[in-house]
Amino acid sequence: MTSFFGHSIRLEILGLFLVEAIAFFLLSYLVLTGGGSRLEVPGQANAALVAALLAISAGLASGVSGLYQPATWLRFGRVLTGSVIAALLLLAVAEMLPPLVLLEPASRLESALAILALFTVAVVMSRLLLLAGTRQGMFRRRILLLQGDGSAASRWPAEDPFLEVIPVPVRNLLEGDTTVLARLQQSRPWMVVADQPDQLPGGLRNSIASQGVPVVDASEFWERRLGRLDIASLPPEWLKSARIHHETRIECALRRVLDLVVGISLLLLTLPLILITAVAIKLETPGPILYRQERVGLNGRRFTLFKLRSMVADAEAGGAPRWATKGDSRVTRVGRIIRLCRIDELPQILNVLRGDMALVGPRPERPAFVAQLEQVIPHYAERAMVKPGVTGWAQVNFPYGSSVEDAREKLAYDLYYVKRRSLFLDLLIVVATVRVVLFQEGSR
Repeated sequence: MTSFFGHSIRLEILGLFLVEAIAFFLLSYLVLTGGGSRLEVPGQANAALVAALLAISAGLASGVSGLYQPATWLRFGRVLTGSVIAALLLLAVAEMLPPLVLLEPASRLESALAILALFTVAVVMSRLLLLAGTRQGMFRRRILLLQGDGSAASRWPAEDPFLEVIPVPVRNLLEGDTTVLARLQQSRPWMVVADQPDQLPGGLRNSIASQGVPVVDASEFWERRLGRLDIASLPPEWLKSARIHHETRIECALRRVLDLVVGISLLLLTLPLILITAVAIKLETPGPILYRQERVGLNGRRFTLFKLRSMVADAEAGGAPRWATKGDSRVTRVGRIIRLCRIDELPQILNVLRGDMALVGPRPERPAFVAQLEQVIPHYAERAMVKPGVTGWAQVNFPYGSSVEDAREKLAYDLYYVKRRSLFLDLLIVVATVRVVLFQEGSR
């Protein structure tokens, strides 16, 4: 794992991105400079620049297609979707570079097919290299797991092809077992994971330090590996290390400017879709088009959230708040469609422009649910340290929640965002949001 602006990225994913980008760059450069291509670029220096821009755009296409998700690295459907997105995205890039790229109108279809082929070849090549390297153990990281009372071991998941775990009981260390030190020197681990690193024997700590091997506790390891916090082990003062306390005024101002620019642009682009949806809602069921609901925002302040109505008008006739569930009978036919595509969330852009919300942040919850969850889930109130968002780290990593246990799982991701928030992480979330919408992940 390596860290970018406080966010940890798995080395195999970073390696996959780099190999794919290099492969696409080289293939594009050869096509652009090889002659006979309708995509003409004057000068080799310009060709290199265009190929680099195309490679970056291809990386975005892979990201929005889910091709960096471990479960979908080589799924045919995702590769095909990514190829189509890449072709459209890269053609748009080519059109925006008239001084560098001379794209003949009659050659657009030919260029799109060429980009489809280049992207597919680069994706397949990079993933085959990853698979071959994985089988040879090139990307495998050795972890020395110092087991205490079983807490670290119990949280260890099923077999991970990129991790080799060597368990060592801590009681052996406390009893002066010198074979453990020898095993440490022989195994040459990438990292040592312990329940309580501060309580390790001095000789072991010195031996580890002499080899330059980092020692972390199990909670920190999984925080970096999974992108979520272990709520049960959070110390009371954990917020002191959160990046929100160290953000500069420039970063805060830039985030607000981006919210306004992207929000206005998104509202203008989606206005026709919002109007068509509004007509469909009005024609299907009586009631208001916009659904207004009180939610809890920054520092517990309440505000009115706007959504396109996806349920019948009297969905909560009894007055008591209810979780939305899978196959909820209150959802209308139009509502099912707009929920799958997240169209019902678009009016929240108005909340962003008003300053109630940001584009990225924890999902805003209803006051009744917040009061209930604060009583049963530790640290739940601390998610309100940042503005709620239209999308967020929890939304792109966990499906829609409909229970207290779901809220607990999502909180682990929300607090990770609170602790490590950055513009870089916001960008990753926006890219992942496109993936979630395209493939209807977690919709109800």
